[in-house]
Amino acid sequence: MTPPSPPDSPPASPHASPPVSLPASPPGVLRIGNASGFYGDRFDALRDMLTGGPLDVLTGDYLAELTMLILGRDRLRNPDAGYAKTFLRQLEEGLGLAHERGVKIVTNAGGLNPAGLAAAVRALAARVGVPVRVAHVEGDDLLARGGWGDGVLTANAYLGGAGIAACLRAGADVVVTGRVTDAALVTGPAAAHFGWDLTGTDDLTSTGDLSRPHDLSRPGDPDRPDNPARPGDLDRPGDLDALAGAVVAGHVLECGTQATGGNYSFFARHDIRRPGFPLAEIHADGSAVITKHDGTGGVVDIGTVTAQLLYETGGARYAGPDVTARLDTVRLDQDGPDRVRISGVRGEPPPPALKVGLNRLGGLRNEIVFVLTGLDIDAKARLVRGQMEDALAGRRPAEVRWELARTDRPDADTEETASALLRLVVRDSDPEVVGRAVSGAAIELALGSYPGFHVTAPPGNAVPYGVFEAAYADASEVAHTAVLPDGRRVAVPAPLRTKALEPVPAPPPPEPLPAGLPTRRAPLGLVVGARSGDKDGDANVGVWARSEDGWRWLAHTLTTDRFRELIPESRELTVVRHLLPRLRAVNFTVEGLLGEGVAAQARFDPQAKALGEWLRARRADIPEVLL
Repeated sequence: MTPPSPPDSPPASPHASPPVSLPASPPGVLRIGNASGFYGDRFDALRDMLTGGPLDVLTGDYLAELTMLILGRDRLRNPDAGYAKTFLRQLEEGLGLAHERGVKIVTNAGGLNPAGLAAAVRALAARVGVPVRVAHVEGDDLLARGGWGDGVLTANAYLGGAGIAACLRAGADVVVTGRVTDAALVTGPAAAHFGWDLTGTDDLTSTGDLSRPHDLSRPGDPDRPDNPARPGDLDRPGDLDALAGAVVAGHVLECGTQATGGNYSFFARHDIRRPGFPLAEIHADGSAVITKHDGTGGVVDIGTVTAQLLYETGGARYAGPDVTARLDTVRLDQDGPDRVRISGVRGEPPPPALKVGLNRLGGLRNEIVFVLTGLDIDAKARLVRGQMEDALAGRRPAEVRWELARTDRPDADTEETASALLRLVVRDSDPEVVGRAVSGAAIELALGSYPGFHVTAPPGNAVPYGVFEAAYADASEVAHTAVLPDGRRVAVPAPLRTKALEPVPAPPPPEPLPAGLPTRRAPLGLVVGARSGDKDGDANVGVWARSEDGWRWLAHTLTTDRFRELIPESRELTVVRHLLPRLRAVNFTVEGLLGEGVAAQARFDPQAKALGEWLRARRADIPEVLL
């Protein structure tokens, strides 16, 4: 058990800046911004979001599967570690700015040690003289429960937003969490502000306006038209729909500038040298407008929002611990320059089980990249590969992978563009087998192999790699806990009503384009956009059309069989296609493409970030009317 937290209101410094009045959010609107999409994102984003325009809540998403493994290794070296230290450095300036502007900060930077980060924030607040109330959410860490298998470093359940809502209701200015879903950073503040019921027990989440954190009056107060009456049970679809809308908005915000032009297929049409971070104007019914601060770079349009909606998703049901959002009900409308309205989202009860992310050390790996230059590239590759295979034959590593990347060009005018790369990756549990035995064998070939022999970096020792697995735990058995600013610990109940996930029947495809239209062989990317990513060991590729005719062609052309033809790696794997007509999109899941997850580094592009762009570069017979 974590001891009660110390007081959260250090005395104000005489040098503290007085509160600054900024334009208030429109009535009935909660403005939630994002300042981080991953651990290592733009350092000055937190300051820029606080100074760039009005906000009510600023969120920061620091966690991913690989991040949890990194934090787990940090915790092995130092039990007091395990949180994102970058966030604390950002707060050295940002804490005072947030206090001046009345902005709440909600972040999952607590990682494996939210209590430790919360204590560090209090110490920072005392040092800089900013009187803030700090709370944190815990209970996601299930490592001590055991039963997860050998070598597991981290075992964390993906919690929802109810604990965050409880902390905000109690007056917290900063809420630190461990592993919550990315969208929970938005559903928690929205539920606290609008009085939505996250659990079916409205003592925790029917909390009132965040601008009045100590006002615990019931939702439906006639003096508060922005907070309409809502019964405290999940049988009423209104709260589920509103929560689902917030989940969709949270999913758009979670990856930061990916919603404002970053990683965007049609980037060349916009200035995205320094895209601004996104924010959502959320309404009481769960609808939202995605936008960004005035004067910041990048773009927010239906394409950028569609791309992010498809990122790391699968079918029509997007399940989370708060609600299951129906992505097939999402409606997007351009609401002005750099403003996209999200509406119509329907919600269903969440599944009864929480996803649990498991990270363990999978073994050791080594990698050598041989540079092959000029003529006879294939013959040079065969020679050095045969030499290395002979050297490894005495004690062959458990896994040996070779990949030849033909980056060379004929008659090249630079040596680099005349060169190809031959990559060797070995894995084993024995450091001797993949360490010096491999590196030494490569070094010994330096004067006795192909002409022009060299490697991209000196061969080194074996390094550990991680493996990610997904497990599940009954939500009612997870001790989701809100630790309030005064140190009180509040148990957060699991939702009373749940619903097991079931596939959604495939919608009918649109009418095909007329037969016999003239076609031209061209890259798919001339008419469709794509966004791809990882989900455990699977890859997802979302592809969308920008016109109704383009959608009619896409839905009938890019079948699972055609996908396998265009992406040969997928031919022996299970590929599932989902149609999302309202987004004019098809979403593919390629099961097992990424092996044991990003930390295992099993593939050239271990997170499948560029898989969609590879697909767009493949050629097909495209109707000329679309080109």
